[in-house]
Amino acid sequence: MKKKFVPILAAGALIVVIICFMLLGSIIEKYTPSKEHMNLSDYYNLSGEQDVALILDNQILDAKGKLLNGTVYLDYETVCSYLNDRFYWDHNENKLLYTTATDLISADADSTSYYVTKDSHSLDHPIVKADAQTAYIAIDFLKLYSDFSYEVLDSPNRVILTTAWGDYITAPAKQKTQLRQKGGIKSPILADIGKNTEVTVLETGDTWTKVSTAEGIIGYIKSKALGATSTKTLTSDYVAEEFTHIKKDFKINMAWHQITNADANTTIASVLQNTKGINVISPTWFYLNDNNGNIASLASSDYVNYCHQKGIEVWALVSNLENKDVDTTSVLTYTSKRENLINNLISAAIQYNFDGINVDFEALSSEVGDSYIQFIRELSLKCANNGIVLSVDDYVPSSFTAFYNRAEQATFADYVVVMAYDEHYAGSEEAGSVASIGFVKEGVANTLKEVPADQLILGMPFYARVWSETPVDDTTGADSTTQTSDNNNNDTDETDNAAADAQAADEAAGTSDSADSYQLFTLDSYATNMSEIQKLISTNAAEPVWSDIDGQYYVQYENNGITYKIWVEDAASLEEKLKVLQENQLAGGSFWKLGLELPSIWDTIIKYIN
Repeated sequence: MKKKFVPILAAGALIVVIICFMLLGSIIEKYTPSKEHMNLSDYYNLSGEQDVALILDNQILDAKGKLLNGTVYLDYETVCSYLNDRFYWDHNENKLLYTTATDLISADADSTSYYVTKDSHSLDHPIVKADAQTAYIAIDFLKLYSDFSYEVLDSPNRVILTTAWGDYITAPAKQKTQLRQKGGIKSPILADIGKNTEVTVLETGDTWTKVSTAEGIIGYIKSKALGATSTKTLTSDYVAEEFTHIKKDFKINMAWHQITNADANTTIASVLQNTKGINVISPTWFYLNDNNGNIASLASSDYVNYCHQKGIEVWALVSNLENKDVDTTSVLTYTSKRENLINNLISAAIQYNFDGINVDFEALSSEVGDSYIQFIRELSLKCANNGIVLSVDDYVPSSFTAFYNRAEQATFADYVVVMAYDEHYAGSEEAGSVASIGFVKEGVANTLKEVPADQLILGMPFYARVWSETPVDDTTGADSTTQTSDNNNNDTDETDNAAADAQAADEAAGTSDSADSYQLFTLDSYATNMSEIQKLISTNAAEPVWSDIDGQYYVQYENNGITYKIWVEDAASLEEKLKVLQENQLAGGSFWKLGLELPSIWDTIIKYIN
């Protein structure tokens, strides 16, 4: 038995030893740092020799640059998203544009030359390369007009970009150590860090600290391997240009004058006779008339001369709504067509000697937003060169009109007008005010987030809507939605086109206020002038009731079984809006439209706009 027991004991001891060795090996494996070095091309996710990794402000971008014949190029979308959204790429005519305060810079695809207005300049490589998807812009050309620094490195190809200026935290390595992809000793090594090598500290942890090296490699170092932190400051050598504007030394008291035919120009004397304090008038003289940027004109020198004799400036309006056959998108997205449109407007301004241009482009789609803003930029340069005031009309801000980019408008245009009306319009599915005081206040407040107060003009209505609710026989199986039509013959509803467009966008976004409940009436409305509203109130012996919520009188009455509702625009409602103008120290006010107001309204206006 003893002889048999010895081998068993030896075997058991061997097993124990093996297990110990295995456990020890496991422990050693667990606590032994990995020596695996990660391939940096894989780290930056580079798939080809032309690919260039982009490290922006200590973050690795998904987007990649291109290395073409020794020059780094960045794609247009990356440029606009991260470096400078003022660059504009015309994919129709393969032309890159950049607008400064005084010049239009242009470069054709594959050309080594570029123009600063009419002066030619050149680089030793193409400024922009294009393919079917996008444009790629040379990084050294971008730097001429943008506030960033860059460093190009190879093995692998990468560019370190900096746009964030100010203080940042650094620390030296106390000893030789490794920079790993993640916080853990088993994570692959990205770089070996020498003693005293300085790194930028991004996130501090108890065990591992996230850092960035001067070579644009971002990873983790053991916290105990780092020395004391210090603060350093990054500064930019970029000198931002100053934009100037034509500013009037008086509060703007402007009114739009709707002109639908040449004969209407002869009414200017009688129209102005009933006003007080107007110092700017905006006749609706011009509109896009074809897809090449040509315009229809109703301008009159006699009209301008008469206004000038009365000390009134003329800011002629150009619209895109009158000719339904015109594709505004086509005009705005081609540089040659935009240029033609701008030249036509400037030529008319010089020919007729008017003082300003008022742009009223409505019902645009978000896809044309960048091109519309480029139009404003380019027009502003030629207006400034000729002493012409440029003002731009805008809806009240909303998510689906953000592409109008009011901040960029304000940078280039002299004035921005917020059209604080058409809260409810011909296509609305419920009755309501055209401009309640809450709507006006919110519109002004949100516009002021993008536009300085001394450039903002508040647009206000001289009209109201008469709403009618006609009972429907519920036995007829009528549709549960209300129906709205417009029976107006007073030419007050031009802005309803844009409002309907905004409503369509609202519904597409799922934010429409459509009633879910069954309506036992059809809803109709028409817009009319202040005088007609007062006649309706008197004729129907209606009793106006002041609404603090709406900042105006509300009227409701019945006639032949039909319920009528009116949110009245008059001196009282206008005064509430003028208080918003005064409280926010806005540049002035404008009114749609002349001829719809009661003459007495001007006494209220001049109390707030001197």
